[in-house]
Amino acid sequence: MEKEILDFVDKCENNLSDIFKHYNEICLLNQEKVLTAFRNNRIGLHHFNGSTGYGYDDQGREKLGALFAEIFEAEAGVASPLITCGSHAVAMALFGLLKSNDTMVSITGKPYDTLDEVILGENNGGFKDYNINYHQIDLKDLKIDEEKVYNYVKTNKPKLVFIQRSRGYEIRKSLSVYYIKNIVEKIKKISPNTLVMVDNCYCEFMEKVEPCAIGADICVGSLIKNPGGGIAPSGGYYVGTKKAVDLISGRFTSPSLHTKVGSFEMGYRMWFQGLFMAPHTTNQAIKGSYLIGEVMKNLGYDIIPNSNEFNFDIVKSIKFNTAEELIDFVRIVQKYSPVDSDAVPFPWKLPGYSHEIIMGAGTFVQGATMELSCDAPIKKPFWGHIQGGLTYEHVKIVAIQLAKHYWKG
Repeated sequence: MEKEILDFVDKCENNLSDIFKHYNEICLLNQEKVLTAFRNNRIGLHHFNGSTGYGYDDQGREKLGALFAEIFEAEAGVASPLITCGSHAVAMALFGLLKSNDTMVSITGKPYDTLDEVILGENNGGFKDYNINYHQIDLKDLKIDEEKVYNYVKTNKPKLVFIQRSRGYEIRKSLSVYYIKNIVEKIKKISPNTLVMVDNCYCEFMEKVEPCAIGADICVGSLIKNPGGGIAPSGGYYVGTKKAVDLISGRFTSPSLHTKVGSFEMGYRMWFQGLFMAPHTTNQAIKGSYLIGEVMKNLGYDIIPNSNEFNFDIVKSIKFNTAEELIDFVRIVQKYSPVDSDAVPFPWKLPGYSHEIIMGAGTFVQGATMELSCDAPIKKPFWGHIQGGLTYEHVKIVAIQLAKHYWKG
């Protein structure tokens, strides 16, 4: 049986040669872009040094933001280990850009569960406490409902249009930068003063350009996902127009300080090195996700996206028949992790989520989804979501173990 399993996984791998070639080409282009930014900004060893107190002369903080701005083709940028996660970066950006009586409209349906309390909660410092309005336009046939969006923007002139590129726990495909390009352009034509914000989590370096290059005013994400390269141990970023970045920075620190202060004594080497590694690590992760998807598809399970479709985030979704099958999947990923491989995941009530969640993440950085991990809400239909992988070889080993477990002969 061992040889039969290995031959099966190798065949799945061979089926993906064209897809792998596509992502290898993107990786090379993005690696050159990152290298050029490092050279243009004359990054040196002294930029890795930390600072204390106010951090007025913290060159590492300033250069890291400048790198993100150039790589993401934005006017300005901030990348900081002091931003706790992607949801923190998104919430901070929203509160920096929106004021009392302003309206945010999400045109990709419901945002991540971790934003529920931000936009829907009461007496907790969320939107309602500041009289910020929220409107949601659900997807139509798994795509942005452009007719509804344009009509709403024309009639209401909202302050901010919100686009979430990755799927979260919604059963849909991720969104290409090139797909949202025309939508952003039409929104700007209808209402030039409306800001467009893109949640870019899980999607960085998946294409040749990022959202700011196609007209988004602000783009945010997490540094323990793609742009941290599996090395950054914390952090988040925001890039965009100088005006938008300044407004968010006033929320990050205070309106009188913006990005002129902020020390970090341990230094920034891991964030610089992680950013440099990010195109390569993202490429490892996306190819690994395709392999696991192809293996599970050939074992009889539905997957999103399909193996012959391009993906625009590092996530692969797999539909299981029962909760037990889903839990087994998560436990196998945990068992073949480099860290905490002896841990046994169980569903639990995770802060910010409406259903019990099960997570498998034997990662060097806690919860880092740039490393191989998987998670899912325990609800029907039973979709599991796997992402990350620092090396393709590690993901292939896990794919072999999954094939053994679900093999039907």
